Amino acid sequence: MQGQGGRGRAVRLRAILRGPVLWVGLLFAALVLFMPALAPVFAWAFPGYTPPVYPASFLSLWLSHAGLVAVSSLIAAFVAIGAAIFVTRPAGREFRPIANSLAAIGQTFPPAAVLAVAVPVVGFGSMPTLIALTLYGLLPILENAIAGLEGVPPAVREAAQGMGLSGVQMLRQVELPLAAPVIMAGIRTSVIVNIGTATIGSTVGTLTLGTPIINGLVSEKLNYIVQGAAVVGLFAILTDLVFERIERRLRVA
Repeated sequence: MQGQGGRGRAVRLRAILRGPVLWVGLLFAALVLFMPALAPVFAWAFPGYTPPVYPASFLSLWLSHAGLVAVSSLIAAFVAIGAAIFVTRPAGREFRPIANSLAAIGQTFPPAAVLAVAVPVVGFGSMPTLIALTLYGLLPILENAIAGLEGVPPAVREAAQGMGLSGVQMLRQVELPLAAPVIMAGIRTSVIVNIGTATIGSTVGTLTLGTPIINGLVSEKLNYIVQGAAVVGLFAILTDLVFERIERRLRVA
């Protein structure tokens, strides 16, 4: 038994080492934590640009960026899944077109337009960015949540009713677990989109990974733009890989 357990751990270790998550994560962490150490590389690649590395902590920029994405995604998921549950119940089916229309309006509004409208109301800083990201994140989650809940086979519902489960019990024990992979796919899309969209928050005074990009555009420093874009890109790729693994486990379960 111990030998089999040891072989199992070895297989899992090899799978981790061969998978992209570890190596993308290490590269991302290296850029976030040790960007100043790459100053000679950027000085060689972009001669004439001083300083060669953006003079701010990329760790602080990433923490602020990730915090905005996490909070907005949690709000969007809570609202969208709640709305999906409501419009898939008999009492709320009439409101489904309204929910879809409101989510679509939030998605079709350009983030810059949302920021322009929100800034006079709530001021500069993180709040207008949070509003824009939340609105932008609703539609993918709402669509997938509705599809997942409506995709539960009728035979499963009938079996649950036959076992005496109430509506709430059937939702918690049957519908949501079966719909979880589809819902997670919507959350995954929403989060990835918002990682990129959050960069424009720097135009209204929000500290994000878009700050080096915006400052690079204003000061015409290509090295700042490349550094910010590289970290944002790796952050999005790493997050997507992590969500892919979560989805896979939910489907297996």
